[in-house]
Formats: sequence, structure tokens, C-alpha cells
Amino acid sequence: MPIHGTPSKYGLENHGLKNLSNEYWNYSPACLVEEAVCRFEGELSADGALIASTGKHTGRSPNDKFVVQHPELSDKPICWGKVNTPISPEKFDQLYQKMLAYYQGRDVFVQDLRVGAHPNYSLPIRVITEKAWHNLFAQNLFIRLPQDQLAGHVPQYTVIQAEDFKATPEIDGTHSETAVIVDLVKQIILVCGTGYAGEIKKSIFTIMNYLLPLKGVLSMHCSANVGKSGDTALFFGLSGTGKTTLSSDPERQLIGDDEHGWADEGVFNFEGGCYAKTIRLNPNYEPIIWSATRRFGAVLENVDYDPVTRQVDFDSDRITENTRGAYPLHFVPNHVEAGYAGHPDNVFFLTADAFGVLPPLARLTADQAMYYFLSGYTSKLAGTETGLGSEPEATFSTCFGSPFLPLFPQVYANLLGERIARHNSTVWLVNTGWTGGPYGVGSRFKLPYTRAMIHAALNHGLNDVAFHQDPFFGLWIPESCPGVPSDVLDPQSTWADKKAYEVQAKDLIARFEKNFVKFADQVPMGAAVNGPRGS
Repeated sequence: MPIHGTPSKYGLENHGLKNLSNEYWNYSPACLVEEAVCRFEGELSADGALIASTGKHTGRSPNDKFVVQHPELSDKPICWGKVNTPISPEKFDQLYQKMLAYYQGRDVFVQDLRVGAHPNYSLPIRVITEKAWHNLFAQNLFIRLPQDQLAGHVPQYTVIQAEDFKATPEIDGTHSETAVIVDLVKQIILVCGTGYAGEIKKSIFTIMNYLLPLKGVLSMHCSANVGKSGDTALFFGLSGTGKTTLSSDPERQLIGDDEHGWADEGVFNFEGGCYAKTIRLNPNYEPIIWSATRRFGAVLENVDYDPVTRQVDFDSDRITENTRGAYPLHFVPNHVEAGYAGHPDNVFFLTADAFGVLPPLARLTADQAMYYFLSGYTSKLAGTETGLGSEPEATFSTCFGSPFLPLFPQVYANLLGERIARHNSTVWLVNTGWTGGPYGVGSRFKLPYTRAMIHAALNHGLNDVAFHQDPFFGLWIPESCPGVPSDVLDPQSTWADKKAYEVQAKDLIARFEKNFVKFADQVPMGAAVNGPRGS
């Protein structure tokens, strides 16, 4: 079989792959773009980015994710259930063999990479795909290896992805033709029946969420940046709540936009790139993302464009609301090259409140921080997962990342609480959602106002400001903020109908209480009684 590029001595036969056509090893971005275009996998935009389609799957398929239930995992705190749906080793092996058979006679693309920017927590990985553009995506999102390290690379975990291979549910034990199966013992992840590249990224995130907490390191679904004085900030939130946008700040250096660890040494990025939502991307409000997604080597996922001029239309949701741009961190001029920094002074919980009743900024007590972290309230935005409609859907995603957490939520929450206390971090709740009414009535908070509030918190602009506690959620709201109209800060004052606000707020409080029942006897009493109080 012809071998192209720079192969590792640890060959594909170690994964059971054999009788392949061509092996393309560790191709450069230019070579992968050429292959993708020649194979009709995508087209170049007018600015040189590769535009690719993910087919019918324009978001993750959470109901198709499984974890292999090995007896060896019985002493590990795996949180089996809807998120970590168990599948037998026999079914995994069966599907694995079918995928290996599928690859025979086909071309294969291989990227040897690593995750974990801090050398103490680096994990060698391999991503094997049938399409060039998925390999380029992996190269953009994970940490690239120096050329002289490729030959000796031995992966600890390997992703084998095949978009056009379909599972057979009645035979393979899956829920559909799509499957994302994580085997923590064999250290292999199978992804089939979906072209959505985010499945590759999130499967590796799941692995880090399993390995690191068992070593006493908090793994986090958050972005991170650092100021000129060395002050680090974290931004927790689900897709579409503003992690990438708010952390991509021209005045601060970007550590990473989505996945990080918090260890004794400080905060470190898992990845080597960014995966930004691009729907209605605005060069005035998001200049860093705008520039990065218009460069050669970037991947634009499901972004609409003019087939003649190749000009992209970031405002179009014709294909999906969940349009994406994947690009390496070095496309961000002010990124932290090492990928890690010190302990955070400020921690922001981002939520897109579709009810329109949470304040745009509130300071949390330590107990409130635990409550809102475990609650993970936000609104899933259209397109981020299969099955979502055109309107946001209120949801509670534990630790702001429930779909990717193999361990029990308390493991992550306890690590966060311990670190916040040890490093005296200030925790804020930021609503990037609606004001003046719920979705369909009110309007989304203006990004310049949100940025002004974030900057005020980071630059100590709220130190001498009075705070008052709202009567519904018990949140501490600043009475003023530089660059923000005061009447925006208190959510009830933005509603024309104050009684309607009260009804909506009590409805959301009831949802919080119902969701938190499962944690009530598993967290300190202070956290359990410091949620919304609804009076």
C-alpha cells in the first residue's frame, strides 16, 4: 500500500487496519486542502478557507453516544445513564471489526497529535478519517507535533472516524446508523454515520474529562484568557453562549476557547485551535474570529456561500444555525503560545436565558457558585444538537458540559469549589440571553454591553459599586457599571409588564428546584439552600 507524508513507526496495523489503498500520514494543511478539493469534499471560499458540508448531521448526536461497559471499570465512578449509555464489549468489538472491514481497499488519512498544552498533562492521540477535510479539522483543533516527533509518536487514544459507514441498529446495538462509542479500556473511539466534525473534538474532550479528575485535575468546558497583568479568567458555558466571542478579546491573550484543565500549576488548554459559531458573525463585534475564519487553512462547516463568487454569507441559516469555523490558535494574533497560565482571578458562568429573567451580570457567593455550576442552566441554541427546532430550548446541563462528563457531577463540582476557595477566585453569572421579555418578545443583550460588564469585572471597575440582592434568584446585582445603562442591569425593570416578569421568574425558579433535587443530598447544605428563592 502506498504511504504518503510522514508516518509513525507505530503503524495502522496496531489498530487492526490492513489492506488499505493509500495512507496519508500527517499531511500539512495545504496538502489536506488540495486533497479535499480534488476529492470534491469541499470548496475554497473567496478568502481561501475550506467550506465543507456535514450532510444531514449539522450538530452532535447525543442520543447516539455510548461508553463500553467493561468489568474493569467497576471501581471507577462512571456515571452510567442517559449521557453515558452503556454498550457491551461484544457489541463494540463487532462494530469495530465491521469498520475495519469497511476501510479495506480505501484511502485513509492519519493525524498524530496531542491534547493538553501543559507538559505534565499531555496526552498523545491519533485521529484516523476517511476524508481529508476531517483530518484538517483534527489538525486545526488539536495540538500539532514538531516534525521530528512524528516518527516516534505512539498514541494513547485513537479516534477512528468514517462518515459514510453506517451502523445497523438491530445488529450493532446502536440507536441509529450513527454511533459515537468510547472504549476507555481499549482506548479507542469509533465515530460512524455522521460527518459532523465536532464529534471528533468532543470524544477527545470526554476522554480528558475521564482521565484528569482521577488525577485531581479539574477538567472544564470553558474558554480562558489572560490580561496584561497576568490575571486569568475562565468563561464556562454551553455552545452558543459566548465562550469564544467573549474570550477572544483584543485587550487580552487567548489561552483557548472551549476546553481546559485547572491543575496545581494553573490553567491549561486542552486544544490547539478554536471551534467558533459563525452565524451572524460581525467583524465589528468579533474581529478576531472574523479574521481567523477568512484565512487559508481554516475550515468553515455548513456555512452558506455564493457558488459563483465564493463569498461566504455568515448571516445565512439556510443550512443550519450551527454554522462553524475551525482554525488553529496561531490564527489568533494575541494567543498564549505556551497554552497555559496562572490560576484564575475571575470565573464567569455564561447562560443564554431564553426566559429573559436573569440579570446580565451578578456576583455569586461560594455556595451560589456551587449551585449554579451544578445546575448549568442555559438555553440550547438551534442546530447545536440533532432534533432542536428553530427556538432556544431551556435546559440544565450539569457543570455546563453534561454531555461530555463520564464521572459523577460531584467530582467536578467538588474540584471547582476547592479551587475557587484555595485561589480566592470571584465567580460571576453572566446572562448573554434575553432581556425585556422572553424569546420572541424581548431582545438579546447587546454584545457591547456584555463586553463592558466583563471588562468592568476584570479591571476592578465594580470594586466600589453597591450591589443589591434581587428578591427572586438571590443574586447580587451591581447598581451601576461603566459603559452600561443602569436600567439594563436589573432584569425586572426592563419588562413593561412587571407582573409578567414575576410569573416568568417563578416558572424558571420551579425548573431550577425540580432539576436540583438530584443533587440536594450530595452537596454541602450551603449550596443546596442558596439557589433561587422565588419570593
